[in-house]
Amino acid sequence: MGGAEDGPRGAANGHGNGASVEEKLDELRRLLGKADGDPLRIVGVGAGAWGSVFCALMQDAYGHLRDKVQVRIWRRPGRAVDRATAEHLFEVINAREDVLRRLIRRCAYLKYVEGRLGDRTLYADEILRDGFCLNMIDTPLCPLKVVTNLQEAVWDADIVINGLPSTETRDVFGEIGRYWKERIAAPIILSLAKGIEASLDPLPRIITPTQMISNATGVPLENILYLGGPNIASEIYNKEYANARICGADKWRKPLAKFLRQPHFIVWDNSDLITHEVMGGLKNVYAIGAGMVAALTNESATSKSVYFALCTSEMIYITHLLEEEPEKLAGPLLADTYVTLLKGRNAWYGQKLAKGELTLEMGDSIKGKGTIQGVSAVDAFYELLSQDSLSVMHPEANRSVAPVEMCPILKALYKILIKRELPPDSILQAIRDETMYDPRERIEMAQGHSLYRPSLLGQPRGYAK
Repeated sequence: MGGAEDGPRGAANGHGNGASVEEKLDELRRLLGKADGDPLRIVGVGAGAWGSVFCALMQDAYGHLRDKVQVRIWRRPGRAVDRATAEHLFEVINAREDVLRRLIRRCAYLKYVEGRLGDRTLYADEILRDGFCLNMIDTPLCPLKVVTNLQEAVWDADIVINGLPSTETRDVFGEIGRYWKERIAAPIILSLAKGIEASLDPLPRIITPTQMISNATGVPLENILYLGGPNIASEIYNKEYANARICGADKWRKPLAKFLRQPHFIVWDNSDLITHEVMGGLKNVYAIGAGMVAALTNESATSKSVYFALCTSEMIYITHLLEEEPEKLAGPLLADTYVTLLKGRNAWYGQKLAKGELTLEMGDSIKGKGTIQGVSAVDAFYELLSQDSLSVMHPEANRSVAPVEMCPILKALYKILIKRELPPDSILQAIRDETMYDPRERIEMAQGHSLYRPSLLGQPRGYAK
């Protein structure tokens, strides 16, 4: 998989209404008011698996048009690659003739030999320049322009890709906001982050990554979009057919959907930003439980299907608290949930916990995987939905309860992962309760408009879209 120097990877024809790659780029440049000779600057912030792959896709598609576009990615400096990872990386390099030839041509091969022998310390930003993401060593990418100074990376960016975990988004974009104080035109920000924060004062409310970014930078929400979909980063880079949705205001989502679309990566657009962002966080929550159930039942299809029915009903219930008419959990939104429960770092983490191969004391930042975002999301959703001020009517007890009482799986995950009161196998008790009612009843409750709590998104009482 060559970088820009080897020509664009699969860039002969675009997939946006028959437009060529250059025509798609020119169209977006015109919309942004870019003058001839002034390249469109696309900057990735954060170099996890998906953030790195996304920037690599842009570099592969458009990087050969150097006079018209520049792609760069920021990551923190100083992260050393351990000896075991350096040895594995050397094996990956030598197993791929195209990668081996590229490194030799770039006079970059020797440092990997020295890293393998332990004679040299490699660093994450250094290997990313050669196309190796520390969280995804087995999938070499194209070479990327890496910047380790955040101000240098973002100060003149036209499009910023947020590839940070949701837990880091506020702090990093708070710093970015200081660099943008003198800007005249606001950039476009495309967030890939999946997760939420809960704020309980003065009223319980949810804060999504796009809201964090807007609050931290002052960039209007119409310029901030979310992209998510049923995808695994390494599979997308290896050109497995995938689709995604870009969500946000009308102004930018359709032009960006067209710009991002590639023959193997189809991007649709949707106006329902909140449901997609919230579901992005929720699916990581329930993926941890899915991994536990899979490991504890020896991959029982029956047990996994029971879990799927129950957890999706909880997800639907929670989104109806947040929006009066949320996007239905169907199509790409359901597929995104399915693939995350099936395969992804959060499901992997749940499996490893259930098997005893990882412990909670190791934290939620795992070598070779990055941040397990579902852990902080469990805490945030539980804290938010356990507030008595949001009480709902229990269908059987006929009394008011906090919304979390209607979500037994979320409660179990909180006690396992956050309070550490229960072992991982207690997730099975949550899905095997003899007194549990049909998940359809939870969905029917959710679809009653009386459940909607506008205050959860910081909206005034009596608010209606």
